[in-house]
Amino acid sequence: MLFLHDVWVNWFEGEENGYNVCHFHEWRKDDSVELLDQVPLLKVESALFDFIENDLRDLPQQLLKDVYQKSYCRKNHERIQLDYCFVVTDGYGILAVDTIGYTIPIRKSRLIPRQEQLVYEMIKDVEAEQYDFYPSSIQLERDYHILSLNPKFMSGLTRKERQLKQLLFMALDQLQSTRNSSEIKYWYTEWNPHMYEQIQHLSFEEIWDKLYNETIHGWSAKHLHLCEGLIKGQPFFERLWEMEHESKVN
Repeated sequence: MLFLHDVWVNWFEGEENGYNVCHFHEWRKDDSVELLDQVPLLKVESALFDFIENDLRDLPQQLLKDVYQKSYCRKNHERIQLDYCFVVTDGYGILAVDTIGYTIPIRKSRLIPRQEQLVYEMIKDVEAEQYDFYPSSIQLERDYHILSLNPKFMSGLTRKERQLKQLLFMALDQLQSTRNSSEIKYWYTEWNPHMYEQIQHLSFEEIWDKLYNETIHGWSAKHLHLCEGLIKGQPFFERLWEMEHESKVN
């Protein structure tokens, strides 16, 4: 088995979508970075890598057995053994994973560029490990929704933009639950003022569909304006907004 040493990780916890596991250039000063003293390195098929990166389901039993208690993290000069922690790659993407004792990939991290390069060098001539895994049935069940957007709608956005877009859709989800026709007309007009006359006789569902389908693509000053308006007066959402605007990239 291959091992990496002195690996810096920035854990993102409970993320089912790989786009929320930020690459090194998007790490922030207030992120909590840890040092793995030793961690197994596995090369797997791309289907399994994609499953680990973009889901929160049980990992193959044999994989868990292979890495059991072979990792150590370093905290305050103390070496702590971890049950199921490993770095996984398909030769293209690279991900550090820690199940914190469970059987699902609870915590995920990217690596720093120097260590990514080391991984590529180490697995260059290595065959992928074969694990019992049934991706077709699992992937078909994956259902993206308003609070877990399909990666294609996050592609090309910065960490800040992704976080604010998720906040926007949390607010839109709340707006949808009100079923208030006057309110949806107001917010759609804020988004697209030129359509004011055309939407006056549309139903809540018709206006909602237009608002959702028009805001789902990309990120712009219009998205930012709509998000800021929707969250006003809602302390939880306002705090998330403030946190994004206060955060600084390393």
